[in-house]
Amino acid sequence: MYNVFQIALKYFYYYVTASNGKGHGVHSPFIFQFIKKVLNDKDQYPAYEKVEGLRKNLSKDKRIIEVEDFGAGSSVLNTNRRNIAAIASASVKSKKYGQLLFRMVNFYEPQNILELGTSLGITTSYLAFANPVSKIMTIEGAKELLQIAKNNFEELHISNIDAVEGNFDDTLDDVIEKMPAIDFAFIDGNHKKSSTLNYFGKILAKTNSNSILVFDDIHWSREMEEAWEVIKQHSSVRCSLDLFFLGIIFFNDVFREKQHFHIRF
Repeated sequence: MYNVFQIALKYFYYYVTASNGKGHGVHSPFIFQFIKKVLNDKDQYPAYEKVEGLRKNLSKDKRIIEVEDFGAGSSVLNTNRRNIAAIASASVKSKKYGQLLFRMVNFYEPQNILELGTSLGITTSYLAFANPVSKIMTIEGAKELLQIAKNNFEELHISNIDAVEGNFDDTLDDVIEKMPAIDFAFIDGNHKKSSTLNYFGKILAKTNSNSILVFDDIHWSREMEEAWEVIKQHSSVRCSLDLFFLGIIFFNDVFREKQHFHIRF
C-alpha cells in the first residue's frame, strides 16, 4: 500500500488535472446528468441524519472486538483487536462518500444491490435507505463486526438487507447465484489486485447495460491502480469515472465509444 505522503502526492495530481466537478467541458449527456443530479445534489435527505447519528454513536463505542482481516490489511489499524470507535473513524467510508453512494442508488433506483465489505453497516444503511424496495446482499468476513452491523440495521428499522458472514472467496459464488441480477455493486474489502479482478469477473456475469459498479480505494496501492486499469479496459465497460477514492464503472450502451473521466469531488 502507498504511504500517506505518496497518496497525498497522487491526490494533488488528481486534483489539478481532473475536471472541475461542475460539468464544464463534459460532452456526454449521461455524465453531465450524473454530475448535476447526483454528484452535486445538495439536498439534505432524512436518511443522512439517521445514518450519521449511528456513526456518531459508534465513534464513542470503546468496546474491543476481534476483526479477522482477509484482505490486504489496513493502512491505519494494524491489529486484529480493535475498538469500535477506531473502526468507525478509520475503516468506514466517510460521510461524503457514503452520501454519494446514497444519491447514486436514490437516483438510478437499482433493484438488486451487492456489497462486499459490510463493516459496521454504515454504508450498507445508506444503500438501504436510498431505495427501500431494493434487495441488498452484503458480505462481511469478520463475525463480530457483522453482528454489530446487524444490530445497527435493527436499530435503524432497516429490513431490505440480507447479511452474509464469510470470506468473499468462500461466499461470493453462492450469493451471486441467488441474485437475479446485479444492478449495483460496491466492492470494499480485499484490496489485492488478483482478488479485485476475480470479484469483478464473477459480478460481471450478472450485470446488464444499466448496472453500476463502484470500487473503493482505487489509488490505495500500485496493485489497486493496476486492477482499476484492467477493469476500465474490459470490453464490457463503456465508461469509467475516477473520483480518486472511488472508481465507478458504467455498462450503458448510450456510450458509443469507451470513455474515461477524472472528475474532481
